[in-house]
Amino acid sequence: MAFANRIRSSLPLVTKILKSDSLSAAHWSSAQRSVLCPTFANSELSKNFSTAPGKKEVKVKVPLVLFGGSGNYASALYIAAVKANALEKVESEILDIVESTKRSPTFSQFTKDLSVPADTRVKAINEISAQAKFSDVTKNFLVLLSQNGRLKNLETIAKRFVELTMAHKGEVKAIVTSVIPLPAVEEKELKETLQELIGQGKKVILEQKIDPSILGGLVVEFDKKVFDMSIKTRARQMERYLREPANFDSL
Repeated sequence: MAFANRIRSSLPLVTKILKSDSLSAAHWSSAQRSVLCPTFANSELSKNFSTAPGKKEVKVKVPLVLFGGSGNYASALYIAAVKANALEKVESEILDIVESTKRSPTFSQFTKDLSVPADTRVKAINEISAQAKFSDVTKNFLVLLSQNGRLKNLETIAKRFVELTMAHKGEVKAIVTSVIPLPAVEEKELKETLQELIGQGKKVILEQKIDPSILGGLVVEFDKKVFDMSIKTRARQMERYLREPANFDSL
């Protein structure tokens, strides 16, 4: 299809950019985690986020460097889940609890209301975790957020955590924005094109978004790159071109 050909035509340039901007995996030492996430290092809850007593400390490499409070919490959760050999289960449980906040306005308000006493939040989270049969890693993480007044940031933390789990599995999310859903054939072509750009060893996970405001064309976002081929952007570029008097001199 035409749009796939447009992306393919820019393969050499994009490949060069990708190679120059590639990210390396980060290794967090216990000292670094203590500085960035002191609660995990010093709280009694941290016992459940580390290896069992008597076992040799397992060093875990974080596949991406995440910054900010949400990034620190997500990275600490990733380390705990990997050490417990429960990454997939923890990811599923965290996404389930986030989905619950979206479905229940009452629960959503509960997570955001800092006027609720910490012990009340902790008790509620313990009960929810028990009913849902959450793993110890997930339960203790939610309790920690409750104690620190961070439940309101759960969705953001979950998104950052998913970035880490995807990197762990060698997956790269590509977000494609269009006016209408892409036909299956064109979606397949686009996915194949993006796979060529990313190369072997990684898997493209395609996510479609609908946005009528772009008027037509596509906007493709992946691996921290944006390819804006929307009619809206082209129209703006043409408008700027026409507003420049110098452009008429060359006609």
